[in-house]
Amino acid sequence: MRDESFMTSSIVVCGTGIVGLATALGLARSGQSVTLVGPRQTFLPATPEVFHPRVYAISPASQRFLASLGVWDMLDAQRLTAVQAMEIHGDGAGLVNLNAWQAALPELAWIVESGEIERVLTQAVQIFGLTWLAERFRSYRPAVDGQSEPQSLPCLTTEQGTVLQAELFIAADGAQSPLRAAAGLPLDSKPYGATALVAHLNCARPHQGTAFQWFNDQGVLALLPMPATQAGAQVSLVWSLKESLAQELLALPPAEQADALRTRLAALTANRLGELTLRGSLNSFTLSLNQSPMIGERLALVGDAAHRVHPLAGQGLNLGLGDVQALVGVLSQREDFRSAGDALVLRRYRRARAEAVMVMRIVTDGLHRLFEVQNAPVAWLRNLGMTAVEKLPLLKRILISGASR
Repeated sequence: MRDESFMTSSIVVCGTGIVGLATALGLARSGQSVTLVGPRQTFLPATPEVFHPRVYAISPASQRFLASLGVWDMLDAQRLTAVQAMEIHGDGAGLVNLNAWQAALPELAWIVESGEIERVLTQAVQIFGLTWLAERFRSYRPAVDGQSEPQSLPCLTTEQGTVLQAELFIAADGAQSPLRAAAGLPLDSKPYGATALVAHLNCARPHQGTAFQWFNDQGVLALLPMPATQAGAQVSLVWSLKESLAQELLALPPAEQADALRTRLAALTANRLGELTLRGSLNSFTLSLNQSPMIGERLALVGDAAHRVHPLAGQGLNLGLGDVQALVGVLSQREDFRSAGDALVLRRYRRARAEAVMVMRIVTDGLHRLFEVQNAPVAWLRNLGMTAVEKLPLLKRILISGASR
């Protein structure tokens, strides 16, 4: 450090959400010199009966990674829900039941609140004593060709005027990623013309640790098991709905919105969990299929900054945590003579993630396209395919094993 407005670090992580915090913590624990840049959120103690509106289905692989960072056991066990089974309905008679025991697993996933994961990661970063510059991104100057270090190294400037220079910058700043845009990296983005509605619901019947999903001509509806409340059983709604239909619901006054939601959900779920009533407010976010090059000159992208997939498989965060684990591994295992931003090291990271990202992109986009087609023969075939899967235990085990990675 030269003065109060200039800082140097081997690695700078830009973004302080779940993926950014996990990246910085993972790198620090592996012995890397890292600086975290972004706002520092203050977390109040969790309130009983009040749950963060956004939840994630954490796969066994992601759970193990979070445990390796020392944060899984910091989560409040009473706010976690194990997913023991999945019940997937087609838009006809198609039905697939997946159970953890079919693949000899203790659970298929864990449902965890976004705010709780951020809270424990923030605590761990602070306990670890990691350098955290709680300032917002303003601009970025890429590496300068033809100059020797340190003049050739890229620089990031914050809104407060602090300049950071590093061998490697990591963009973990979300789907809009100001750092990715400032670095000039292209983004292949395809809007789905749909909005995801998220909320928590009281349900009249117990969910029994089962995650439910319905495919229909309006979109994809998922109900995820949550901890019980004083009102009884609770599930979290993630409904990927066509844009026009979503806006109709969001535009209604609160009382009418709750009534309309209850009526529509009763019809779509055939009252599988009994009456579903809204807890709190209905939130939303737009959906798109995004893909970037994953790396640039002394720049690596992770999480939503690198890619974004349809939420129908609930794998967005798991994919991002997979990025983090791969990048930390590649950087910690690089040769002593290579810097963190070495082009070969970054290509190793991109290669390590290529298959997982491509497969998830193909699977989620393919399923979305398949159920979007309302042609009668196609609808019959896809539901027939689901019925066939239901009768093949080996295929079920393969599906469960693939989702748990």
